[in-house]
Amino acid sequence: MCGIVGYLGEKDAYQIIVKGLQRLEYRGYDSAGVALINGGVNLYKCKGKVSDLIEHASGKDKSGTAGIGHTRWATHGEPNDVNAHPHKSMSGNLALIHNGIIENYASVKASLVEKGFKFQSETDTEVLVNFIESIYIEESVDLPEAVRKALNHVVGAYAIALIDKNNPNQLIVAKKSSPLVVGVGEGEFYLASDATPIIEYTKNVLYLEDEEIAVLTKGEEMRLFNIKKENKTPYIQELEMQLEAIEKGGYDHFMLKEIYEQPRSIEDSMRGRILLKKGIVNLGGIADYEQKLINAKRIIIVACGTSWHAGLVAEYLFEDYARVPVEVEYASEFRYRNPVLYENDIVIAISQSGETADTLAAIDLAKSKGATVLGVCNVVGSSISRATHGGSYTHAGPEIGVASTKAFTAQITVLTLMALHVAQKKGTMPASRFRALLHELAGVPKLVEKCFEEDEKIQTISARFKDAKNFLYLGRGYSFPVALEGALKLKEISYIHAEGYPAAEMKHGPIALIDEEMPVVVVANQGPSYEKVVSNIQEVKARKGIVIAIVTEGDVDVKAMADYTIEIPKIDESLIPFLSVIPQQLLSYHIAVMRECNVDQPRNLAKSVTVE
Repeated sequence: MCGIVGYLGEKDAYQIIVKGLQRLEYRGYDSAGVALINGGVNLYKCKGKVSDLIEHASGKDKSGTAGIGHTRWATHGEPNDVNAHPHKSMSGNLALIHNGIIENYASVKASLVEKGFKFQSETDTEVLVNFIESIYIEESVDLPEAVRKALNHVVGAYAIALIDKNNPNQLIVAKKSSPLVVGVGEGEFYLASDATPIIEYTKNVLYLEDEEIAVLTKGEEMRLFNIKKENKTPYIQELEMQLEAIEKGGYDHFMLKEIYEQPRSIEDSMRGRILLKKGIVNLGGIADYEQKLINAKRIIIVACGTSWHAGLVAEYLFEDYARVPVEVEYASEFRYRNPVLYENDIVIAISQSGETADTLAAIDLAKSKGATVLGVCNVVGSSISRATHGGSYTHAGPEIGVASTKAFTAQITVLTLMALHVAQKKGTMPASRFRALLHELAGVPKLVEKCFEEDEKIQTISARFKDAKNFLYLGRGYSFPVALEGALKLKEISYIHAEGYPAAEMKHGPIALIDEEMPVVVVANQGPSYEKVVSNIQEVKARKGIVIAIVTEGDVDVKAMADYTIEIPKIDESLIPFLSVIPQQLLSYHIAVMRECNVDQPRNLAKSVTVE
């Protein structure tokens, strides 16, 4: 989950690394550090954000054309100056940064202590750099070979970058189950956990595969091999990302920018896939597995967090449209159970980053059982896109805000298209309804834009409830997963406790919480369950609860009962999540801003959960 940056070339390494760390800070912001080679290994690191690192290093010699940097989300050892990366070996010759967890670090450390090694930090990373140094010295091998031998002995996940003061023209990198990308310039190399720090300098990149090691030497071609000592041919590809996509573009926060980007990201995720004139859905990424998907007796969806909520929406879609049973699993639980899987099962793995560790592990488990695995992710070249048999990319563009917004609507766009495609092929939906839904889906971006017209009203509501201690979110049918997502957004960025429930379940416990201090957000769109939701609102009002209702424009009945209403356009019930989630995202955003929370980097969280 940490962010890794490195540079080797002729430019000022510090400026490149620090700018890269700022772009990767969504991956972790407990502490930050930089190691530069200039005669020796010059190390600058401290607890806090990258801005604290910049202040800490101010006025110090930061010259050098080779270096590595790190922004941390703490796993081993609390966030402090000592545990911050990079970590030096005991001799001071080597410096290492690391994203991941070395599971057998304790036994490795114990053996190193017996050899006389001393440790300054509580981290597994310091253990790894000293382990590499011990092999380097004791076995008299070169440093790349020492790295290879060390990685054959460690258990766990890693993306590492290593520098040696005695070889300032070389940078060694390796990965397993944690993302790492190498940018290739003219006689220079860039290194990062994802492409955002690299696109300013080069579009030519290599995505390392698991257990691969790259030796980067200034002015030379990279050398690539794996931990089994098998040489590999680097596959350099061109980045499609644009620099402006990772800038705020005049918005106060990335989250707000990304909320307002949703009409475009939804449209981009549909482009070329909805063929209205032909009346079909075109999903090239699943073409080779289309028949298996159509014939599947069961679909299992694995995901985490917001992606899990998108999976719940997909459960309703596939069962409603295509009449196939669906199970939605937390990837973190699925991977440690002994799930019943058959070769004719389809597993759909959903992840914004394409690097979620638990989802990757769930994919491996499903493949080992013979199931066909399809991926839905946002990052081209990511681990999940490579691990799955097939799938479809969302086209949300880079999402920098830790609280996911446009990724959610992009995911349900692709999942809706998948469900419609299967329904048409299976004949489980009348042709007239299929065509109507296809046209309505194509019109969603304009309806999302219309939802933004309620922003001023949402700001007023936010001001009223910014000091609330608890929130309850209720929804029925397709709106239940959106209630869960709304509650998650509020918890993530405002630190207000919130829970989402199916509206009918309120009577089975949560109703005990309702009093005159409890705001209750209810998705009350006009659909098949409208009268039932009206009854649920009456139950809340009878207990003096405060109702914030998200209603279909023109609604009269709920408006008469609710304390506050937010209108969304009328749309087919199955497409309501696209619209009903927008006011909830804005409500969470404005409340968090009014509470002076760090919206883009909420405490204790990181964007890509690449460790267990």
